[in-house]
Amino acid sequence: MSQNYSIAVGGDHAGFKLKNQLLVHLLELGHEPVDFGPDSADSVDYPDYAHAVAESVAKGENQLGILICGSGNGVCITANKHADIRAALCWKPEIAALARQHNDANIICLPARFLSTKQAFETVEAWLNAEFEGGRHQNRVSKINC
Repeated sequence: MSQNYSIAVGGDHAGFKLKNQLLVHLLELGHEPVDFGPDSADSVDYPDYAHAVAESVAKGENQLGILICGSGNGVCITANKHADIRAALCWKPEIAALARQHNDANIICLPARFLSTKQAFETVEAWLNAEFEGGRHQNRVSKINC
């Protein structure tokens, strides 16, 4: 790993257990995770947490973000409503690395109901260890915001 990051982490009730496991794992890797909730496995509305994480990353309060819900889709759709957020739904390391390398994804979205803890850790690590390649990809990324 070449860099330690400040990482906003949040999700919903379906992602609660995995979120807590990731918070510990990120600390072990030397990162600075910030827990945006939820604080229990009680049912919550994912947009409340996805907006908070995305806003934190968009404002530069945290360098990166991780969002977790049952399918990963709800938090990903919500986060991508924010300008300068490039949230990517990832479920395997190769997809996560490409999301960073080609799309400069600054938020990764995980489908908690479809990943083991080990798979989630490997996917997040691949994303964190990848670097944006720039070049022809920068031209495309620059065209994303409306």
